[in-house]
Amino acid sequence: MFIELTEYLACPEGHEEQNFLVLAQEKMDGRRVVRGSVGCPLCKREYGIERYVVRFGEPSGAREGEVPASAETVQALLGIAGPGGYVVLVGAAARLAEGLAAVIDGVHFVGVNAPGDVAPSESLSLVVHPSTIPLKSSMARGVVVGAEYAAAPWLAEAARLLLRGLRMVVLREGVSARGVAELASESGLWVGQKE
Repeated sequence: MFIELTEYLACPEGHEEQNFLVLAQEKMDGRRVVRGSVGCPLCKREYGIERYVVRFGEPSGAREGEVPASAETVQALLGIAGPGGYVVLVGAAARLAEGLAAVIDGVHFVGVNAPGDVAPSESLSLVVHPSTIPLKSSMARGVVVGAEYAAAPWLAEAARLLLRGLRMVVLREGVSARGVAELASESGLWVGQKE
């Protein structure tokens, strides 16, 4: 996990988002936490970090989806060109991280419930939770949701993460997310902009 991501992690126990998690790193690799834990000062829960992955629980068994678009297409739909900030990739969308990192320089990616064949890297942090996205609201420059997570409550969670005026791409047509205006829905993709 990229150490600076700690600032944007949120306890999944439903506390006020102003609350912060405390990082206790046991092993570092440059700016990445290899092993350690994050803890909540309010509820005293601790969540482990092993092999660069923050585990807030185990994924709910959603089956892995396909990725019907290239990283270049998704980058164009997100409308992100400059460096800085975070893009969240949910489920199979995490498979796009390497390609997106090649076309969007200086952005860090957060994979949520990524498939087993996706490994953390210098540009990709991985977090796991069975029913929510344990990140603070309005922290992402973009969110890409895999088809296997293209339903409630995951779409509402994805919308919550987006900064106002920025975009969410879903790797499935015909979806909707409250507070996100549809821009397009075709060729296996849905794109919306947070109002």
